[in-house]
Amino acid sequence: MNQTASKKAEEFGFHAGDIVQEWLWDDDVDDSIREKIENLTGEELVDEDYDSAVDGVILWWRDGDDEDELSDTIVDAYAVLGEDGPLWVLTPKPGRPGAASSIVVQNAAKTAGMNAAMPLTVSDDWNGIHLRAFGKGR
Repeated sequence: MNQTASKKAEEFGFHAGDIVQEWLWDDDVDDSIREKIENLTGEELVDEDYDSAVDGVILWWRDGDDEDELSDTIVDAYAVLGEDGPLWVLTPKPGRPGAASSIVVQNAAKTAGMNAAMPLTVSDDWNGIHLRAFGKGR
């Protein structure tokens, strides 16, 4: 049973009714991922200006963006995330414009006090890396 998160949005760890915050949206994001999350949760994604607690986060990251900025953004996103809510960094897959090395994401996550899982294919053009605070869960 090796389905990608794009085919089974539940693999992101979001649930019906969850408020999911989206960081660093740009016109290159995969709208099918956004749509599947919204269909699963029944809620529209909220942007980084949303000022209440959220149940999950997706953060779009591309090569050429500053690694220190990624660490800071992870810290900011985690600050509004409810306890144990999923936090995902989405990056273009290798060979795609803006493809970011998973090492960059892992280093930024470590700086932010998080563990980074192995990349998961979430669409034809994007990978997702699930982050967890040190000492939290699997």
